Order: sequence, then C-alpha cells, then structure tokens
Amino acid sequence: MTYPNFSQSSKVLLAAAMVSTVLGSIHAFSILLVPLETLFVATRSAVSLTYSLALVSLSIAVLLGHLFYGRVSPATFLMATCSLAAVGAVVAGMASSLWVVWFGYGVLFGVANGLGYGFGLQLAAQAYPGREGFSMGIVTAAYALGAVISPTLFNFILESLDFSAVMIALAVALLVVGLLSRVILTRVGATFRTDQQGDVSTSASHRSQLLLWVGYFGGVLAGLMVIGHSAGVAAWLQPGTSPWIAPMVIAFFNLLGSLVGGRLVDKIRPGGLLAVLAVITTGALISLVMFGKEGGLFISLSVIGFAYGGTIAAYPAAIAKLFHVKDIAKIYGRVFTAWGCAGLLGPWLAGFLFDLSTDYQLALLAAACFGLVSILAMILLSESHRHNSDASLMK
Repeated sequence: MTYPNFSQSSKVLLAAAMVSTVLGSIHAFSILLVPLETLFVATRSAVSLTYSLALVSLSIAVLLGHLFYGRVSPATFLMATCSLAAVGAVVAGMASSLWVVWFGYGVLFGVANGLGYGFGLQLAAQAYPGREGFSMGIVTAAYALGAVISPTLFNFILESLDFSAVMIALAVALLVVGLLSRVILTRVGATFRTDQQGDVSTSASHRSQLLLWVGYFGGVLAGLMVIGHSAGVAAWLQPGTSPWIAPMVIAFFNLLGSLVGGRLVDKIRPGGLLAVLAVITTGALISLVMFGKEGGLFISLSVIGFAYGGTIAAYPAAIAKLFHVKDIAKIYGRVFTAWGCAGLLGPWLAGFLFDLSTDYQLALLAAACFGLVSILAMILLSESHRHNSDASLMK
C-alpha cells in the first residue's frame, strides 16, 4: 500500500520494527544454555536443539508465510503472531521436561517468530516503494536490537528468579507490543497488497537461486554456530566473562551490520558484496581461534556480528535487485530456507563438537569452512550475473 504521507509510512515501519525487536530476542538464546542444562540435567547438544528447532520453524514460516499475509489485516496478523509467540513462551516456561521446551519455544515460538518477522519485512517494503532496502534494513536492524537488549534483561531475571520467569516476561512483552502494533496499524488503516504475484523472469534464475541458497546457508551457518554459543565461546576463551556480555556484543554489531547491509546493495554488485561479507566472517572465525585467548575475543565477535547482520539484511535486498520480479516474498522465502537449515544444523553441530572435544576450537574451524563455501558460491553468482549483463549489452 502506498500511504499519502511520510508520517503514515513511518508509523507502519514503527509497528513492524517494534514487533521485530521483541522477536529478535531469539538470538539471545545462548544465555539460556546453562540454566536449561541445569534445570533438565541435559547435554549442551540437547539443549542447543531448542534453538535449532526454533530457527528451522522460523524458516518454514517465512517460506510459507506469503500464503497467509493477505488473509487478514496487518493489525490482526501481527497481533495474532505475537499472541502465538507468547503462548509458546509460556508453554516453554511451564515445561517439566526438555521435550516440552522444544515444542513451546522451538516450534510455537519459532513459527510465530518467522511469520512476524517475514511479514514485517514485506509490510515495511510496501510502505516505502523505491526504498525497500532502507525499510527492510530497519526491520532487520530492529530484530538485531532485540538481541542486543535481551541478554542483559534475561540475565537480570535469571540472577533473581529462573528460566520460567524469563519466558513469562517474554510473553508479557510480546502481548504488549502486539497490542501496540495493532493500535498503530488500525489507526493508519494499513493494508497488505497481494496482487503482485508473478513468475521469476530471468533465464538464469534457477541457478542464481541455488547459488544464493548455498551462499546464504554457508554464511549464516558460520555466524549461527558462534551466535548460538557466544556465551560459551567467551567462557572458554576467557574464563570468568559474564555470560551476557558476548551475546550483547555480537547483537550490537549485528544491528550495525543490518543497517549497513541493505543500503550497500544499492551501491555494490550484490554477488560481490555478499562474497565480501562471507570473507569477513571467515577471517573473523580464524582470528577467534588464533587470538581469542590473547585479547582478540570481543574484536572477533564484533566482526562476526557485523558481518552476520550485513548478510541477513543484504540478501533480501540483493534478491530484489537481481531478479527484478514482483513476488520477492516468494523468492526470499525459498532462499530463506537455507537460514532454517543452517539454524537446525549450526547450533546443534557446535554443541556436538563441544561435547566431543570439551572446547569450541573444532566448532569454530568447522564454521570457517562453511564460510569458505559461501565465498565460493557468491563468486560464482557474481561471475554469472556479470556474464549475463555483458551478454545483454552485446545484443
């Protein structure tokens, strides 16, 4: 929907960003690892599966979300997703076994997270036609902001109470933000356009989508293996580090990267930009292994967070730029399944390798290898589109 003035567009963006901020708390999960291990007498890999399930549920919701976006008003849709997320948090908080936490947080909260985040991206893009990269970057940055704020708040509640209290507090925050977004969007009269459906229009689209998927998978998996275990990685490299510091550092620079990533797609060839972000991630992972115990811990975590934020913001904008089609939500949903696969494998793999070796060195080296896969895929994508562009100019 095109709104008649900047104020109304800004209010739509505000509502989407508010919901995205609370949903972004999912990336503060690492601070809950030890409390859950203690509560259920579980291994690190078993507890990590909670986060992995939440991420794969999120991915499936983004993939299929376009089927539901236009069925109710934006105000109702965001209120409903916040309510479902709140129910999931309460179920996890009241759980008597880890299986119930997997269902409440990993499935219910994860699905609601994907629906709310995916819809917020598309709603914001429609509010600013021609400036989609800017608006989608704001929603992505808000998601990262939630991950910046949440570790401190979660840690404060854990020190005073327990895991159950964290989940109840999260549920309350979701309901409050859902209600506020409903009020804002109702007053603006926000609607969601569903008449922009079509097929991919470029002959190289299937190969490009595959390369984007592989690149996204490798780059995001490398980042999530650290993000999902950042508190543990910090404790391993520098014992005595407060558990909330590492998640907050990563999340803060994730936010900065999100603000920059979408905007850079307008200035730099998308494949080249995504390759550079993968190079930065890989280099920071190697630096973390080599210099993490010698003062390089938070520098490396900052760089990893920045590159991850840039990556998740740049991909939707890159898809819009590369394909020039109207059904961006559908194509982004397909590529975003790579994020879900990475979310399922990455945190669990890091936990498994930790259990195997009792430290995170193997996990970090494995993450760097996945970063190399992303670099290769993006180099191939960049070359493919450069050749296509040259061919077009010769016609």
